[in-house]
Amino acid sequence: MNTLSNRPQMFTSHNGEKAPLPFSQGEYDARLSKLRAIMAAGEIDAVLLTSMHNIAYYSGFLYCSFGRPYGCVVTHDACTTVSANIDAGQPWRRSHGDNVIYTDWERNNYWRAVASLTGKARHIGIEGDHMTLAQRALLDQFLNTPHVTDIAAATMNARMIKSAEEIALIREGARIADLGGEAIREAIKVGAREIDIAMVGRDAMEVEIARSHPNSELRDSWVWFQSGINTDGAHNPVTTRALQAGDILSLNTFPMISAYYTALERTLFVGAPDAASLKMWETNVAAHELGLSLIKPGISCADICSEVNRFFADEGVLQYRSFGYGHSFGILSHYYGREAGLELREDIDTVLEAGMVVSMEPMLWVPEGTAGAGGYREHDIVVLEESGPENITKFPYGPAHNIIG
Repeated sequence: MNTLSNRPQMFTSHNGEKAPLPFSQGEYDARLSKLRAIMAAGEIDAVLLTSMHNIAYYSGFLYCSFGRPYGCVVTHDACTTVSANIDAGQPWRRSHGDNVIYTDWERNNYWRAVASLTGKARHIGIEGDHMTLAQRALLDQFLNTPHVTDIAAATMNARMIKSAEEIALIREGARIADLGGEAIREAIKVGAREIDIAMVGRDAMEVEIARSHPNSELRDSWVWFQSGINTDGAHNPVTTRALQAGDILSLNTFPMISAYYTALERTLFVGAPDAASLKMWETNVAAHELGLSLIKPGISCADICSEVNRFFADEGVLQYRSFGYGHSFGILSHYYGREAGLELREDIDTVLEAGMVVSMEPMLWVPEGTAGAGGYREHDIVVLEESGPENITKFPYGPAHNIIG
């Protein structure tokens, strides 16, 4: 008789066959080799990864938490994801290595599963920017208070240099982002709602992802299409606001292919903009082109930022600058990821090098009641190859192309 007292705390289930992952086995092996080099240098016995981005990066499995803890334990000879029983065999099918499922019959079975994988390890690597204080206390309790080292920065630095396979997938994302932009551009008209136009772009991207990447998990692609005052924030959600003649628009498409994010962002207008708006738009486009010309190996993120800041100051609009001028690409989305060491900001000294992928995306935010009010933003993706930088975004920008009607 199966009673609560004899139900397992954890188990393995190789249900079905391994699914095709977004990258080759050799790609995952190379990533794990670099992680193990980090471990060896720090004399770390085992690493417990807990973030969506790092677990996906090293194992291929992208979890859906719903309030449950997930992990990936990497030792010097194994890589094992730890998942909740609610997900059944899917984490094993989508993991490069093995998988252990923990049950919820008993509180903290997650940590018992982790402990079964770390064994007698006395030095554990964790992601300090992801583990909560509550989970940190449970780590001490269940892993017998080992020495702990934060490896978040080291893994972030490893992710900043993209492999050939990663760059190929990012190129695909940029292509599909452009397709979503084209669908949106065709749907723009006076009276259409932001949500209706956003759905057109999202559907176009998901159809293309399904066609060109049939083995990927179809999840998380989205569009932010903003109009009028809603353009003031780069991450403002879609609303039911109907487009009006003279509106400033912000088109933002984000196809997600196997946790890899790409983006297209463009300013448009419904009909001809007034003189003040046109001037602000042209100024931001000029900053965008200046920034693109600066992206090359050997320049630091801070130096790019300084040059664009100087341009905006000379134009008298620096006070309207909204955020940094770009960021890294790879495993990230609006709710996980972010390689903060590769952002084009004043406080980031990272020097660009071949293998990095960054955006150029200047934004000016002019408040309501000021001539030219609205948010102006252009966004292109640049791949830093050995042969030099390449802009892989093809959707046109500026007043010559994006005044609708």
